[in-house]
Amino acid sequence: MAANDRNLMQNRFAVALDEHQRLFARLSECLDDVDHAARRLQDTLLNGGKILLCGNGGSAADAQHAATELVVRYRRSRRALAAIALTTDTSILTASGNDYGFETLFARQVEALGRPGDSLIAISTSGQSPNICRAAQTARDLGVSVIGLTGEGGGVLAPICDIAVCVPSTETARVQEAHIFVLHVWCDAVERYFG
Repeated sequence: MAANDRNLMQNRFAVALDEHQRLFARLSECLDDVDHAARRLQDTLLNGGKILLCGNGGSAADAQHAATELVVRYRRSRRALAAIALTTDTSILTASGNDYGFETLFARQVEALGRPGDSLIAISTSGQSPNICRAAQTARDLGVSVIGLTGEGGGVLAPICDIAVCVPSTETARVQEAHIFVLHVWCDAVERYFG
């Protein structure tokens, strides 16, 4: 790597690390909502419900990651917990997108799988993703509790949610870093409760 490239990389790293640290220093602003959501997820599973998760792009990966931690394990060996990432079935996703449009991808699955007593974790860094907002509204209509994970301001998503964790940043990469941290906190809280 040339010296100029190395210096550029070091500078970008330092900037990203500084942004990350400043955001994480502010995450305590979300503590009440994070705690409230953790308790809601515990109650969902305790009462025989399931946790549905959805998101687009990196948030889709986060949904799958969290569902895996709940079904398999986070840190402890314990019974499997009911969690489904709505981002994983390519046949459903492509058929729904083709037949009904991209905005229905997750709402259609929530309609099929969601029952009163379940919880939906709806992830959108901007809070503006039409398909995530549509899934959240469908969940609300069905009596499914909606927990939103979004960025600063919460966008259109936050008002649809029962609980919204609005990470205090508009920088997508930093918001995603905070989202996976919050999802890990929830996985740990749920696992400690059932482990």
